[in-house]
Amino acid sequence: MHAAMGTTEIFLIAMAIIFSIPYLIWRLGDTDYYAPLVVVQIITGILLGPGILGSVYPEYYGFVFNPEVIQSLNGIAWWAVMIFVMVAGIELDLKAAWAHRRESMITASLALGTPLVFGCIAALGMLGYAGWIGPKAESWQFVLAVGMACAVTALPILILLMEKLEILRQPIGQRILRYASLDDIAIWGVLALILLDWDRVGRQLGFLAVFALATVLFRKLMAKLQETDRWYVSLVWLAACSFAADWAGLHYMVGAFLAGAVMDAHWFDQKKMDLMRHHVLLAFMPVFFLSTGLRTNWAMGGPAVFLVAAVLLLASVSGKLAGTHIAGKILKWGGGEASIIGWLLQTKALIMIIFVNILLDKGIITSETFTALLLMAVGSTMLTVPMVYPRLRRVAALVFKAS
Repeated sequence: MHAAMGTTEIFLIAMAIIFSIPYLIWRLGDTDYYAPLVVVQIITGILLGPGILGSVYPEYYGFVFNPEVIQSLNGIAWWAVMIFVMVAGIELDLKAAWAHRRESMITASLALGTPLVFGCIAALGMLGYAGWIGPKAESWQFVLAVGMACAVTALPILILLMEKLEILRQPIGQRILRYASLDDIAIWGVLALILLDWDRVGRQLGFLAVFALATVLFRKLMAKLQETDRWYVSLVWLAACSFAADWAGLHYMVGAFLAGAVMDAHWFDQKKMDLMRHHVLLAFMPVFFLSTGLRTNWAMGGPAVFLVAAVLLLASVSGKLAGTHIAGKILKWGGGEASIIGWLLQTKALIMIIFVNILLDKGIITSETFTALLLMAVGSTMLTVPMVYPRLRRVAALVFKAS
């Protein structure tokens, strides 16, 4: 029967697995409080990867996730995550951050810088052991990459969690979005620095120059178009920017973020933008989670990977909380405010997973480091709602505090 099946049938079996298993676990297990559906999808991707399903049932794993099927899934995953990153770029609210620049800069810099330092220290320790640094990485690239992975805040998942907690449109939610938006820019800037290829620096500088000129023309065009046309043109712009960035050696995800960052959110209806993000998460991103899980590697042994993941999780969470508490003392926040903001800003999931996929693609980290960072991302995201919800209930007045 297996031999009689073509790539199309096997691809559809894989798609059925990708969409059914996480949903059943999420719905029947009622995991929403500590593991939203997107987190369950990420965990399921790990379970379906070569390290678990592939080792227990290698014959079935090789049948369903054969090279042809994986290549087809990767195409969907690439486009899905490009759209997702573009939407995240569009939703950056830099005007609000500028209007509250002292508070925003102090909080964002401390909330990013402290876990970055803690993560870099952990990465320096990892350098003492073989198997963690990628084959194409300099030591400084590896240390900075792991440190930034510990500092990342996943803006799209942060939005989803704050919607769940019913604080997204409240003043505290809008403040947190300002901090996360500034950190998001820093994350992509550091990634561009890590990926800077001195052998191709002329090409990369050329890309930035052409992109700056094209952005001026693109923005003039978009301002004249109706909203319906803007959606189509934005996708063409996304493909062009991603291609140019990848050709220059920066990675197509950097191009996708830049494509969205130079667009104004008011060009699009907010409800339609929310629906766009929702539909991409629903219909396409589970494929990305599965393709991410297929890249996990336990070759160095589960205990070592889990130990490194635990150390990185400690560096990430403690660094983020320390940074927000320092900011709270400087800005004289109320009691409990720094903890709520710190726990929400340490949410990882999607953006961190995208970040480490790029690092793995470029040979900055190994598959073992990738797996440890992926486990760290899942752990940090699962901690968010259980840690924030009771704190919000105790200090409900914070929700209504003026921004």
